[in-house]
Amino acid sequence: MPVSSDPIHVGSAEGVLYIVATPIGNLDDLSPRVMETFRKVDVVAAEDTRHSGRLLQHLGIQKAMVAIHDHNERDRTSAVIDRLLAGAQVALISDAGTPLISDPGYVLVREARQRGIRVSPVPGPCALVAALSAAGLPTDRFRFEGFLPTKRAARRSALEALVREPATLVFYESPHRILETAALLAEVMGADRPVVLARELTKAFETFYSGTAEEVARLLEADPYASKGEFVVMVQGAPERPAEAPDLDVDRFLTLLLAELPVKKVVRLGAELTGISRNDLYQRALALKDQP
Repeated sequence: MPVSSDPIHVGSAEGVLYIVATPIGNLDDLSPRVMETFRKVDVVAAEDTRHSGRLLQHLGIQKAMVAIHDHNERDRTSAVIDRLLAGAQVALISDAGTPLISDPGYVLVREARQRGIRVSPVPGPCALVAALSAAGLPTDRFRFEGFLPTKRAARRSALEALVREPATLVFYESPHRILETAALLAEVMGADRPVVLARELTKAFETFYSGTAEEVARLLEADPYASKGEFVVMVQGAPERPAEAPDLDVDRFLTLLLAELPVKKVVRLGAELTGISRNDLYQRALALKDQP
């Protein structure tokens, strides 16, 4: 078995923590520098040693491994730091892609830098960058929010807080929540907001869904494979608000629209123009509608 749990052999007078990006699907994206790094380090710190052990086995590389994940990073960091201070070279990897990008590693990297240990990136695949590069959305400014909250109410609140954000928004989402999230995007961000979803990046069934938020939600519902694989969700930023918007008489604006349009449409338009949350506007609209 190529994966070993033998004590680390200290092979360097100066410890180095390498932050190593690994493929997000296609193993051909593994760079020669990553291979060289794996060969020379004394230990591999991995999010899941079983998962990463299979990668090293595939590469024919035998290394000692230590697990560092969300539930044990603070406890394990001091032991890894001690090894680095003793001269060991360590490669930090996540299950896929670039470590620390919605993955563990921040505590270890921060501590290593504070202790004067050299931290060196070995760049490579990153799902959010790969998705953005092919999405056709503005990339001069983007805001990465990681994974949205798991509970629907918290997810709605998180999206409502970003309705007026002008930068392109990027999220990660799991397959069992993607249909609900797509529908929520259309409801909160507006049915016409441009959205692109990337699924199974670099793999055999790589798929991009693009269009308005409403169109993308329908595409997912019609695709029997839409609930399989990990997703990168990208939403075009909101248009800049006109300078006059802060001086807008919101109640008068709502009253005029309520005379012509349904409450839900009035609330959506109001949120886009004012930046006020949909919940607040909805309550104000109902109160105005009930007035004689």
